[in-house]
Amino acid sequence: MLNTPQETKQNIIRAARNVLLEHGYSGLSTRRVADAAGTQMSQIRYHFGSKGGLILALFQDMNNELLERQRTMFGAGDLTLSEQWDMACDFLEEDLASGYVRVLQELIAAGWSNPQIKAEITAGLSSWLKVLTGVARKAEARFGKAEPFAAEEIAALVAAAFIGAEAHILLGITEDQMPLKSALRRFGDVFRQAERATTGGSN
Repeated sequence: MLNTPQETKQNIIRAARNVLLEHGYSGLSTRRVADAAGTQMSQIRYHFGSKGGLILALFQDMNNELLERQRTMFGAGDLTLSEQWDMACDFLEEDLASGYVRVLQELIAAGWSNPQIKAEITAGLSSWLKVLTGVARKAEARFGKAEPFAAEEIAALVAAAFIGAEAHILLGITEDQMPLKSALRRFGDVFRQAERATTGGSN
């Protein structure tokens, strides 16, 4: 049974992600992707136009996946902020194991010298920042403002903390050398303390 055009397109995107994981951005060629996808290079040209178009489609696919997960998690009314933070730290572990973090960091690095990738990465991270800013504002409404920080500044620091931690972990820096994962999880404990304080210790 032949694949539909959409199935072929998604298969190529998955193959590009695997090639990027194995060979890095410098080793990501359309020929390698076509071989990994079991298709012809003409299919890549048809669906994406060029290697650049394929890379942007890969990032858009990944970013949509990330944003949907974040919106679902932070929009869950039955979870406390500390529970949501714990889940975010769990997601970091999952994304490191699956290679998601490596792909994202490879594309961020590629954006330093490629204006088209830079624009797409910047737009994607801006969407994530909007989600985080919304969470920070909800936290302000419940716990009060974390003076002197604005919600946008807190969101920016959270984003930088996760992306920076990911970059250091990919370099092979261990928890003994720099306890990044445990430091991030400590913020969950801070939120739990604040939740207990606002509910008279019942949380």
